[in-house]
Amino acid sequence: MGLLSFIKEAGEKLFGGSSAQAAEPDANTKAAAAIKTYIETQNLGLTGLEVTYTASSGVVTLAGQAPSQEASEKAALAAGNVANVTSVDNNLVAPPAPPAQYHDVVKGDTLSAISKKYYGDANKYNAIFEANKPMLSHPDKIYPGQKLRIPAL
Repeated sequence: MGLLSFIKEAGEKLFGGSSAQAAEPDANTKAAAAIKTYIETQNLGLTGLEVTYTASSGVVTLAGQAPSQEASEKAALAAGNVANVTSVDNNLVAPPAPPAQYHDVVKGDTLSAISKKYYGDANKYNAIFEANKPMLSHPDKIYPGQKLRIPAL
């Protein structure tokens, strides 16, 4: 799938980002474990998931098997929508399918407005909501800096 970029300051706060924590020799391993656990809670059906994290660059690398392109994309989004992550190198193997588009949420965005932009119809916001579950728990709970998957209809 390749490399996706994210906003470092936005996202789930799974681990600290202070310089003291970054100096810990096993900080990368602990952060990778936290990200892996977070991805696994999404119940995407991944097998053999391996996660590495490099604090100095903010890069997460994913490896393993995904049951679908959608699951692979959701795993990358789950990893990238974590505070202190700047990019995700998604090396998950999945059956071939057309990749989705992505949208970076900005202040004032709503799923309806995003739906209107990509589909020409604000009422199709639920397709975006469903494509980003379980990371999104409610259609109104999006935040600036978050990256969303925009599926083809």
